Amino acid sequence: MSGRTQNGEAGFDSWAHSLLQELESQTPEAIRRQRSSERASLKVNVAIHPGNASDRDQGAIDGVTGDISSGGCRVMSERPLRVGDLYKLRFERGEVDLPIVFARCLRCRLVREEAFESGFAFFTKIELASAESDRSSGDLL
Repeated sequence: MSGRTQNGEAGFDSWAHSLLQELESQTPEAIRRQRSSERASLKVNVAIHPGNASDRDQGAIDGVTGDISSGGCRVMSERPLRVGDLYKLRFERGEVDLPIVFARCLRCRLVREEAFESGFAFFTKIELASAESDRSSGDLL
């Protein structure tokens, strides 16, 4: 029985070591290089609604985007969001015309008291052509 334990421990140690190496390699710069789409630096008000069926009766959380890409966005809000949960994002109509999207919260971190930064991955890619043309003309920032 001790042979199995030693092999099991060796297998676990190797697995844990490889996970630690992977975590160490995930610097902010490395993550940026892995993104498959360019991000537009857009500040758009967004209402963040719970997307799970059991939470849909809860109120929306207001936020402001920091950047948006065709596959996701970064949002600042006064309340933390639950990582892994599904949300419906409703962007304010105005300078850019973005559709309502469902997205998964990938991360949420405290920036300062009552300020949280969350990263979302959209379930369906969106078209940013109009937002990018507005941004290049300098109208959004």
